[in-house]
Amino acid sequence: QAFLRFQRPVAQILLAPEDISNRHKYLNARNTLETLLDLGVVPIVNENDTVAIEELKFGDNDRLSALVASLVDAQLLIILSDVDGLFSADPKKDPTATLIPEVPRVSSDIESMAGGEGTTVSTGGMKSKVLAARIASISGAGVILASGKDFGILHRIMHGETVGTFFYPQPETLKNRKRWIAFGMMIHGKIFIDFGAAEALLQNKSLLPAGIRKVTGTFDVGDCVEIMDETGCLMGRGMVNYSSTELKKIHGLHSTELRVIFPDRIFEEEVIHIDNMVLFHREEKENV
Repeated sequence: QAFLRFQRPVAQILLAPEDISNRHKYLNARNTLETLLDLGVVPIVNENDTVAIEELKFGDNDRLSALVASLVDAQLLIILSDVDGLFSADPKKDPTATLIPEVPRVSSDIESMAGGEGTTVSTGGMKSKVLAARIASISGAGVILASGKDFGILHRIMHGETVGTFFYPQPETLKNRKRWIAFGMMIHGKIFIDFGAAEALLQNKSLLPAGIRKVTGTFDVGDCVEIMDETGCLMGRGMVNYSSTELKKIHGLHSTELRVIFPDRIFEEEVIHIDNMVLFHREEKENV
């Protein structure tokens, strides 16, 4: 009824995590959204709670909005909250807290400024909004965090008024497929690597069995896992060429030794090929 005043049709889109983590469904969702936009239809996206279970939910609408922004290559994501933007401290508890008008990059220092729990009108809390801004900005979108209590806030933003906090899009953004690996795929396990393997990955090389120290979780070929360095910090994510059962047999071995383990089949030398891997900046390793 609200959009009818502007002769603008709307469409409700219900997404479940599988619609993002499954590559085929991910592309279908993107095509559907882009077709609706081309037809002048405004998509209204929500999580499909009727089929979601607690263990497989997006967690909050902030993350869902960032994933959708990444999905359609949005230039701008506007997140409305019950506060005016990101503050140096919780303004409800600290009267000296000041609004941060611009954030060039979501660093660990910026994240530490965010609070924890949400409110009755803001389910995710400030922390989830900052993490959503991280996802969107790495995907190439600018993010405005502003107060939803002001019913004219979108009009003010669209007319160029400076409001809330603006998170800059990052100059080095991920391509669409790597965005899907980094943020869309479900994580099924972890691979811990040694210092030498970590250095090789930073030189744009693939992950080989010899550099793997430990494997945790249960996963199959093509699943996404987290890559952890020797200190236990998240280094990146990637799609594996081996199941967890196979990888536990071959980790630490050199390529020539794989022929002994797999004498009757063609095997991949790389556990994770560089084309199927996303490495995070050192300051972005945690809480991506």
